[in-house]
Amino acid sequence: MDGALELVRDLIARRSVTPEDAGCQELVARRLEAAGFRCEPLRCGAVTNLWARRGRAAPLVCFAGHTDVVPPGPLEEWLSDPFVPTERHGRLYGRGAADMKSSIASFVVACEAFVRERPAHAGSIALLLTSDEEGPSVDGTVRVVERLKARGETIQYCIVGEPTSVERLGDTVKNGRRGSLSGKLRVRGVQGHVAYPHLARNPVHLAAPALAELAATRWDEGNASFPPTTWQVSNLRAGTGAENVIPGALEVRFNFRYSTESSEQSLRERLEAVLRRHGLEYELAWQSGAQPFLSRTGELLAAVRRAVKARTGLEPELSTTGGTSDGRFVIEICPEVLELGPVNASIHKLNEHIELAALERLPEIYLDTLRALLP
Repeated sequence: MDGALELVRDLIARRSVTPEDAGCQELVARRLEAAGFRCEPLRCGAVTNLWARRGRAAPLVCFAGHTDVVPPGPLEEWLSDPFVPTERHGRLYGRGAADMKSSIASFVVACEAFVRERPAHAGSIALLLTSDEEGPSVDGTVRVVERLKARGETIQYCIVGEPTSVERLGDTVKNGRRGSLSGKLRVRGVQGHVAYPHLARNPVHLAAPALAELAATRWDEGNASFPPTTWQVSNLRAGTGAENVIPGALEVRFNFRYSTESSEQSLRERLEAVLRRHGLEYELAWQSGAQPFLSRTGELLAAVRRAVKARTGLEPELSTTGGTSDGRFVIEICPEVLELGPVNASIHKLNEHIELAALERLPEIYLDTLRALLP
């Protein structure tokens, strides 16, 4: 579909490293206003949000995404400037090409095409954009959802443009996400000289059996929609830097990615029971990142499946794997939330890219979905 490539190039050229938006949403808003959308900027601290809606009737079909990107990393290791969109060998390179400025550009051109085709369309269309998805996600989509909820606005169908595809555009659709629960554990010991271990208590040695048990624990078996819950250590730190000193404390950072078969409370209780059973002296701080969610199966999934099949020939697989997404916030006011976007193999990496052929198909998939939901 014409227009997506030009728009995504304009978006990539804007250095919108989280929480900066760098004018991306203003660019999108101008396009949407010309198509009859009412655009409502919602600034929260350093975060830029946009709620754009066309129409007042139900059902409301919403496209949700983020204009912020992760830092590019070492510039000298990119084959081209990450903020200068560059085409090579049938691909478009640049930070945000896959995650997720191509999806945003595809949203916009699909909406424009739909409005031209059906200016008096049924229902309503909306875009929800934030610059706080790659950051802490505290002043972005969650704030927009709070605002919409406060004034009684609901969404019937939502597509989040996260890069969900694995090998080919459309091969995977996310219909939910696992929960995320992190912890910072500090195990206390007694610092001393390595030559006199009887005068010290090594927290690394004390914690090792407990950590081994936690790593081997089967937290749950998952279910038809979610894989089993996993627990992973992400960081270990102890010692003074000297080889002849037994450390006085060990810090362990860890994370659960959990299914709906477990709860935040049950995971906390089970983990702390292991620590107590091993007789550890410890301090533990928890941080809840996201609750697991699962979208209702309904008209949105049926429409997306038909659109993907028509444009790619694929039957998309449903998945709840991967990290968190802003779908966890939208689900509070929308029963049907799906994620569908480009191949994710290069996201957050050097030389991030999208296939130019996929950039042609993605707007068509979104447009076909609109046609099905707003006949």
